[in-house]
Amino acid sequence: MRMMRSVRRWMTAGAVVVCTTGGAACATLGRATFTEPVVTLREFNVTGLGLTGGSVDVVLSVYNPNGYKLDALSMTYQVDVDTIKLGSGALDGRFVVPSKDSSQVRLPVRFTYAGLGAAGRSLLSAGTVNYRVRGDFTVSTPLGNFTRPYDRTGRYSSVSGNGR
Repeated sequence: MRMMRSVRRWMTAGAVVVCTTGGAACATLGRATFTEPVVTLREFNVTGLGLTGGSVDVVLSVYNPNGYKLDALSMTYQVDVDTIKLGSGALDGRFVVPSKDSSQVRLPVRFTYAGLGAAGRSLLSAGTVNYRVRGDFTVSTPLGNFTRPYDRTGRYSSVSGNGR
């Protein structure tokens, strides 16, 4: 009887060790096979103007290079035009990015006119402006949930309506 209890304890302890080690190995393997999505600026859409500022929808293209869909749970963002912060926020709505495909994500951004003069002049005169979009996103995958940062810079052209 006493020996049975001892054997059960050892078996239970062994099962706990195997499960813990296996779970850690799966998490490590999942991170190793997860490729970061590519985030690029697609367009700006002015949605409102007021006396002190306005609002724009910033449309991002999120490309998923993985062989499985990404179910985005949340996303934070900051949008800079040249070196000036245009706006920031969080998107709590879910969106799905199919395997080896892209999805567009619309981010609402409120801004003030103060400090945006040079960027606006550049866009009006040259038709282009430098941008930076950064933040992080949390995705649910078959390999677990991942929160990863993204940081993308480029040049937005009002003529073609997209970023590079």
